[in-house]
Amino acid sequence: MAVIIDGNKIAQEIRQAVSKEALVLKEKTGVVPGLAVILVGEDPASKVYIARKAMACAEAGFLSREYRLPADTGETKLLNIIKELNADKLIHGILVQLPLPKHIHPDKIIAAIDPRKDVDGFHPYNMGELVAGNPLYIPCTPRGIMELISRTGIELTGKEAVVVGRSNIVGKPIALLLLTQNATVTICHSRTKNLSTVTGRADVLIAAVGKARMIKADMVKKGAIVIDVGVNRLENGKLTGDVAFDEVAVKASYITPVPGGVGPMTIAMLMKNTLEASRNAL
Repeated sequence: MAVIIDGNKIAQEIRQAVSKEALVLKEKTGVVPGLAVILVGEDPASKVYIARKAMACAEAGFLSREYRLPADTGETKLLNIIKELNADKLIHGILVQLPLPKHIHPDKIIAAIDPRKDVDGFHPYNMGELVAGNPLYIPCTPRGIMELISRTGIELTGKEAVVVGRSNIVGKPIALLLLTQNATVTICHSRTKNLSTVTGRADVLIAAVGKARMIKADMVKKGAIVIDVGVNRLENGKLTGDVAFDEVAVKASYITPVPGGVGPMTIAMLMKNTLEASRNAL
């Protein structure tokens, strides 16, 4: 039976460490890390995330600003808010909550954020630097995943890693981060042939497709580390991941649950990125 990687516990440890470091920074320099979060529309999941981020900022002693805009907000207005925040010396991190309404182009909005304040790590500059191996900020979810894997104590050098999902938010960045740790990486997607054959080779399997319980036990190598990034709501209202947890846990050596695995790490790493951004601004 797999060891369950407790994302809640690890995230809390990281947030406590960030809180202590932020206090030291304030005492030494007078600087308080500042994070601005912009939400356009009423997406229920986004509203939950925004509330959690506000709580994390309060806990860490950060300056927190929220901009809650109606769904019909124009692109120009949003760009003007970002422009103001780029120039605001009290704000070190800017996060625009995705998804955005269809009339707003997310690539244009992300590109408008000062890369030095791009604590989500999605700006083209940071993505390019991630490819080059020297990003200012690593995207929060992939950074959290790497921390969870690190906590297992297992060396990634020479291991075969398979990422199911090729999004710019998780799939591609986590593949690059695994490469930096000398893993041999394969990215799978909707057109991958013989998916179970490919996933069955993985020493480290990362599922990030947004399809409930898609990864079954017969797709997993015995003793694999399985990281479940998916968050799917079932008809009964319960949350489940992309991995069929109960059956896969019997074969894996380590596994993350949903909820309580990768999710809490995303916010913890956002706090860490914002702290680093405040130091970089000195």
